[in-house]
Amino acid sequence: MNTTLITPSNYWVQRAKRHCVLALCAVAMAWATYLAVPGSDTRHKLSMGTAYSGLVLLVVCLSIGPWKVLRGRPIPVSFDFRRDIGIWAGVLAVVHTAIGLTVHLRGRMWMYFFRDLHPLKIQNTEFGLANYLGLAAALLFVGLLAISNDFALRSFKSKKWKSLQRWTYAAAVLTVVHGILFQSVESRKAPWLIAFWLLVVATLGLQAAGFFFIRKKGR
Repeated sequence: MNTTLITPSNYWVQRAKRHCVLALCAVAMAWATYLAVPGSDTRHKLSMGTAYSGLVLLVVCLSIGPWKVLRGRPIPVSFDFRRDIGIWAGVLAVVHTAIGLTVHLRGRMWMYFFRDLHPLKIQNTEFGLANYLGLAAALLFVGLLAISNDFALRSFKSKKWKSLQRWTYAAAVLTVVHGILFQSVESRKAPWLIAFWLLVVATLGLQAAGFFFIRKKGR
C-alpha cells in the first residue's frame, strides 16, 4: 500500500496553494459583485464587492461543521481548510470596513458614529447603529484573525482556543444585523436582498440541522 509522507515542507506548500486559490476566489467574487453594482461610484462598488464576497466565505466557513456532522464525520477542534476560509472571510470583513468608512460622508468620517462633536452626540440613527455593529464585527474578526494560527492554538490549548473561536458566531450575528440595516439605509434592490437572505437562511438551516442531529444522536 502506498502512503504519502507529509513533511513540514509539503504541508506549507499545500497551505500556500490553498491560500492562493482562496485569494483568487475572493477577488473573483468581489470583482463579479463590483461589476454587478450599478453606478459609477468606485468606493461604493468596492464596498459591496468585499461585503458580499466576505459574506459568502463566512457562510462557507460556518457551514463546514454542520455539513460534516450531518455526514457523520468527526470534527476536530481546528482544521486547516475551515480555518483558512475563515481567515479570508475575516480579511474581507476588515477590508470592507476600511472601504465602507469612506463611502458616505466623505471628509467627515466621524459622522458615521457621532452626529456632532461639540457637544458630543451619538449617531443614534439606523445608519449609526449599522456602523457601530459593523465596527464591532470588524474588531471581532481582527481578534479571530489573531488566533487563527497554530501558535495561538498551542498557547491557549484546545478548550480555551475553541471558546475564543466561538466568537465567530457573535461576529456573524453582528454582520447579519449590520447587513440588514444597510439593506434598509441604502434601499437595496430585490436581487441584493434575495442574495443576502438566501445566504443567511441557508446558513441558519444548516446550523439548525447540525444542532438537532447532534442532540438527537446524544439521546
